[in-house]
Amino acid sequence: MTQFQAREDGWGAVARVGVVVPHADVGPESELQAMAPRDVFIHGSRVHFGAMRPGGEMDPKIPHDPVRAFIDPPFIDDAVELLAASPLDSIALGFTSSSYVLGADGEQKLFERLAERTRGIPLTGTAHAAAAGFRALGAERIALVNPPWFDDELSALGASYFGERGFDVVHHAPCGLPSNQKLITPEALVKWIESDVAPHRPDAVLVAGNGIRAVGTIAGLEETVGFPVLTANQVLFWHALHAAGGSGAAARITDYGALFQVVPEAGSVAR
Repeated sequence: MTQFQAREDGWGAVARVGVVVPHADVGPESELQAMAPRDVFIHGSRVHFGAMRPGGEMDPKIPHDPVRAFIDPPFIDDAVELLAASPLDSIALGFTSSSYVLGADGEQKLFERLAERTRGIPLTGTAHAAAAGFRALGAERIALVNPPWFDDELSALGASYFGERGFDVVHHAPCGLPSNQKLITPEALVKWIESDVAPHRPDAVLVAGNGIRAVGTIAGLEETVGFPVLTANQVLFWHALHAAGGSGAAARITDYGALFQVVPEAGSVAR
């Protein structure tokens, strides 16, 4: 009888992370899976986002009403509940602008509402995870690079959010790149940060917006600008992975920034 050797089949996970994304956005799932070790798996759930059209098309600046509607009950609540029915280890909300419009207090109320649907599975969101990441890195003076489809008002709301969380926002703005997900390149994003953000000398920078192509820039940028670079999907994955009990897996991630070499403070994830 020959010895049987099973091939890798995706069942041997050290952590499974669920992520809630806008219905026409492939960015969060793509970037999370790109960063994930072979034994960490990403499982998505989608919620209709009124500012996106089929194919991922959006207006040059997204209106705020659909951003607020994305987090209104019942659709995001139902999406979280459906994810939580699976044997997942954590759930991540892949949508930055919702936290911007809610503010820190409103975001906490959202987490409390959604926690009623999670069966006790830890829950985090992008801006909340970014605040945890800044703290873990010891960053107090921060810069925000927002997607070009955020208007100035939404960018200012982001600065207010992090101000509420105790950070000194030394720079914030929509980046000067094409307002189209498919036209943003890592090279152009790097050039923008080097020329328009680095001179403000922040302790760390956040490239906000889960739909902006960014994780491929992190390692190279950190080498050139000399401070930690956080991106929406990177920091969301980092926080969700630690919440999932995957700290060992997080420490194995070496190509996506200094963030993966630190751990979040205990109690920073909603349950």
